[in-house]
Amino acid sequence: MILSPCFIPWVSNLRRFGFALVLCGLALIQAGCVSEGTTSSKLGTPSPRDRVLLQYQQAGDALRRGQHAEAKSLLDDALLTLGGLSAGDRSAKQARGLFREESRKNFRGEPYERVMAYYYRGIIYWMEGEPDNARACFRSAQIQDSDAESNEYQADYVLLDYLDGMASTKLAGDGSDAFKRASQVARFAKPPAYDPQSNVLLFAEMGSGPVKYAAGEYREQLKFTPGQSRAVAAILSVGPATIHAAAYDDLSFQATTRGGRQMDHVLANKAVFKGAASGLGDAALISGAILATQSGRRSGLDEAGVGLLVAGLIFKGISAATTPTADTRAWTTLPNLLGFGAGRFAPGSYSGTLTFVDAGGTVTRTRPLRFDVVKDRDTVLFASDRD
Repeated sequence: MILSPCFIPWVSNLRRFGFALVLCGLALIQAGCVSEGTTSSKLGTPSPRDRVLLQYQQAGDALRRGQHAEAKSLLDDALLTLGGLSAGDRSAKQARGLFREESRKNFRGEPYERVMAYYYRGIIYWMEGEPDNARACFRSAQIQDSDAESNEYQADYVLLDYLDGMASTKLAGDGSDAFKRASQVARFAKPPAYDPQSNVLLFAEMGSGPVKYAAGEYREQLKFTPGQSRAVAAILSVGPATIHAAAYDDLSFQATTRGGRQMDHVLANKAVFKGAASGLGDAALISGAILATQSGRRSGLDEAGVGLLVAGLIFKGISAATTPTADTRAWTTLPNLLGFGAGRFAPGSYSGTLTFVDAGGTVTRTRPLRFDVVKDRDTVLFASDRD
């Protein structure tokens, strides 16, 4: 805030105590201006509070490059940290305060982002021949997806339940309940019945995921721009044999149906407080200015005017220091659609073609794919239509 030149004659006549209060008000205003949006990550220097976000993104990129060991290490570290943050995080508590931005808390991610960290880790477990641990990851992902106000959209990923049941079936267990849940929440095609003898599993991802942005008068509302995907399925062709990995889950749908968060209410209250403090400050400054102009006519108006000016500055400083801005840090490399398919292959080495197609069957991308199938262990393939 910049003081109008009209205030200068009055400020020069303030007594020492009043002058000190004005300085406090100006200091609060300065603190507010500095605190809004000056995180180290925005200035290009990675911040410790962004560590989990960076690990998420690096792990996803490594998985797409086929660097599974690197992705595994990054996800293990991120999920270990996530577990600690879920148990209690001082920075999250501080972010609920009036004068601390939400983006200054340690990044955990929205439910759909946390789900994807567990989903990717489950895929890697299955690649390593550990479907039991993969199932545990898919179940943990469902728990993350339960973080929503509306029961209608809790734990409604098709693939998390479907893969849970498939792993149980392969481990000689009963996956029927999980399959039933997956079928009930399917928004696209219904998933096929389990084939316990399928030994080549194709995980496919397509398009670019949702984008976060802040809306509202004080940018206190977290909103999402839906992602896009031209491809809706991946098809692996090896001679006459094919595996069709249809899309079953939509991350844009997941992001936009979560309902409110606890921080949504906190930020809404911050916005109300910020607006009220600014309004009180404006009223006090205007009233103080009026009284100060009349101080030559009636005794005592000078002191009253000065007091209101001081109060106005303090209220404006408090308003400036209040930070209701929503946290828009995001895992920006996520896909929009998740697909899956499975098939039977005899042990051996294979060269095939992986094709991504749109809803009309038009090819959007093609690439060669080579893989090996061994006895008594599933071959898990991961494919993205992005580089």
